[in-house]
Amino acid sequence: MTERAYRAGFVAIVGRPNVGKSTLMNQIVGEKIAIATPKPQTTRERIRGIRTFDDWQVVYVDTPGIHEARTALNKFMVDTAVGTLSDVDLTYLLVDAAHMNAKPDQVLAETERVVAAITAAGARTFLVVNKIDRLKDKAAMLPLIERLTALYPFDEVVPVSAATGDGVAQLLELTRPHMPEGQALFPGDELTDRSMRFLAAELVREQLFMQLSDELPYHVAVNVEDWQERDNGTAAIHATIHVARDSHKGIVIGKGGQRLKTIGQKARQNLEDFMQRKVWLELHVRVEDDWTDRAAALRKLGYTES
Repeated sequence: MTERAYRAGFVAIVGRPNVGKSTLMNQIVGEKIAIATPKPQTTRERIRGIRTFDDWQVVYVDTPGIHEARTALNKFMVDTAVGTLSDVDLTYLLVDAAHMNAKPDQVLAETERVVAAITAAGARTFLVVNKIDRLKDKAAMLPLIERLTALYPFDEVVPVSAATGDGVAQLLELTRPHMPEGQALFPGDELTDRSMRFLAAELVREQLFMQLSDELPYHVAVNVEDWQERDNGTAAIHATIHVARDSHKGIVIGKGGQRLKTIGQKARQNLEDFMQRKVWLELHVRVEDDWTDRAAALRKLGYTES
């Protein structure tokens, strides 16, 4: 029996907002690399998650949801997602089975925007029908899949649940043959190419999405200003939360500073779980006027192509 040639390549995970892209990547990698919340447009930048097997390696590129961009930040997010399509060996187009079952015409129209970008890139693509665990009647998927497969010549159609892992093993089995033969792209023990500073800022931002209501989470950004390794093994992290208006500052801080305290406590707990050590986290809130619509402010806050 001959040994299989080693394969390694990149897979982009794309789709409209809130279809489970980050959850799927986290499920495959086996760690929480990308933040995920119930709110759409949580992901703002490309995040790579790495899964290494005995005879192949796959690097997943989680992308922002492709949507109608109304601000400079939204345009950056959509451009980031679309730009990824020409840089990978395979694309997963994720759709939300439960949402499509409830609102098929709306979801189809929104998915057509994503398919247009895939078509322009000529990307080899799997249609990944996610959230099948939320369908009471699995047979309801068939007419939905029929409508979607009329949009593009997908190489495979794979139903999965990113939340439970159902169907993920089959998805990986079908993915391997589409990866080019070659050496591993990253060391086998690496899970992401992102720094711990980036992951720490993202975990703080995740809590802002969870603790703030309405539109405010879309007007906040987080930067880690300082990171110190203490002699006792504790990581001391100083981070700044940037808001777009002065009125936002008080909302983020909350009465008596309680909301900011809760955000910090929950983010610190998640950091400690991920890093497996003690973390001291200090948060400050700063106003960066209308930063979501100013190119210079976006660059200042780190929103540049990666």
